[in-house]
Amino acid sequence: MSMALQPESVKYDDAIESTIEEISSLLKNQYNLSKRAIAVLLLQGDQEIMDIVAERENESWPVIREAIDKLQRRYDEPLSYIMAMQRQEAAWKIAEDVVYEDQPKSANTWSERLSRLTMNPITGIPILLLVLYFGLYKFVGVFGAGVVVDFIEGTVFEQYINPWINNLLVQHIPWPALRDLIGMDYGIITLGLRYAIAIVLPIVGFFFFVFSIIEDSGYLPRIAMLLDRIFKKIGLNGRAVIPITLGFGCDTMATLVTRTLETRRERIIATFLLALAIPCSAQLGVVLGLLSGNSAALMTWVFVVIATMLLAGFLANKVIPGERPDFFMELPPLRWPSLSNVWMKTYTRMEWYFIEVLPLFVLASVVIWIGNLTGAFAVIISWMEPLMRALGLPPQAAQAFLFGFFRRDYGAGGLYDLQKAGLLSGRQLAVAASTLTLFIPCIAQFFIMWKERGAKATLTMVAFIIPFSFIVGFVLNKILLLLGMV
Repeated sequence: MSMALQPESVKYDDAIESTIEEISSLLKNQYNLSKRAIAVLLLQGDQEIMDIVAERENESWPVIREAIDKLQRRYDEPLSYIMAMQRQEAAWKIAEDVVYEDQPKSANTWSERLSRLTMNPITGIPILLLVLYFGLYKFVGVFGAGVVVDFIEGTVFEQYINPWINNLLVQHIPWPALRDLIGMDYGIITLGLRYAIAIVLPIVGFFFFVFSIIEDSGYLPRIAMLLDRIFKKIGLNGRAVIPITLGFGCDTMATLVTRTLETRRERIIATFLLALAIPCSAQLGVVLGLLSGNSAALMTWVFVVIATMLLAGFLANKVIPGERPDFFMELPPLRWPSLSNVWMKTYTRMEWYFIEVLPLFVLASVVIWIGNLTGAFAVIISWMEPLMRALGLPPQAAQAFLFGFFRRDYGAGGLYDLQKAGLLSGRQLAVAASTLTLFIPCIAQFFIMWKERGAKATLTMVAFIIPFSFIVGFVLNKILLLLGMV
């Protein structure tokens, strides 16, 4: 004998239920749905229902509208979000009453317990900081950008490949311009391939490996859930964690991924933050390698970048109009990552790097060669040198900022060369790294922004980012001088 379950309406909290009853009593016309259902849809902001009710309930619509607004003022989150969470809680209670597991509940408690810990702000934020510290800072920054890059760039290229190429060019090519294109200071091999293979490639590879582990373990959606409340303050929601996190791999690719966000408003804010405050993996790795030996400079850089992102996002959230959608995300089970999956994801992304990004280094080297050959770069650098002095940086840093427009990692690599030459103090490292991170996006990202967001939005973002980054650098330098940091 089977017993049919009778449908039961979800009971919301007292304030919501009281408003539902009030709105239901104000609905005088007939609808295809029950009056309670109409009231619930109105509270959740269903635009189609709102238009229908506003048309049919001419006299009572202002009172209904005021009841909705009055209820919304009681909560910090949108009503649709509050009601969705209360429905989810009711669904969990129903599931607990009717679902039974054959196996003992303790079989998966470690995974469930850890999953809850990663999403609870009290425990989730320390866990996230540990992942960032050991995964990005120690593994990518110290080991990848430090030990591995020092060996490939400092030993293999600087001691063997570059001298061999330059000697070969001097012996066999009589034209200085052609020698400069291939080798010497800014050639395709001695600069372009050196940056791409010796500095950027190890860092990108180590980052992709760590990101693949985070992704395959199921931890990435939990980061989205953890940061959803913070992201709402900057006009986004937890879903934006995916393009923002991908931005730490490649901002150009992440800008394309902003297509997955629901509203144009979210896509604009995410694109803006990617262009302003998210360093790509290569830039991030080089910066971490640069600052790993100076903890004060590193913490200053981290604070400036995070504070700038939150402040810029908060202001963008206030200024940019548009719809704010709800956030729902399915949580896959938390598990040990599969080595084969991690390897395949890392390999695929590295393949993308070789096919898509490596040629850009060659192209950037050719552009730099043309700029040096025509003298255009020398003129631009001379214009930028007073700006570098205003930031408290040596004039040679102008070249790193100029190169950073062609590739962000080129700019970071330029700072790497200055640091090796002993031209940057701890204070100057913090200022240069912070300003360059906030500086104009690379040319590839600029073109993708133009394609995805349009000319007006792109030029507006760039017109804000360029002066803003230098203002932040100028203020930071003055603050560090006052604090006695040298």
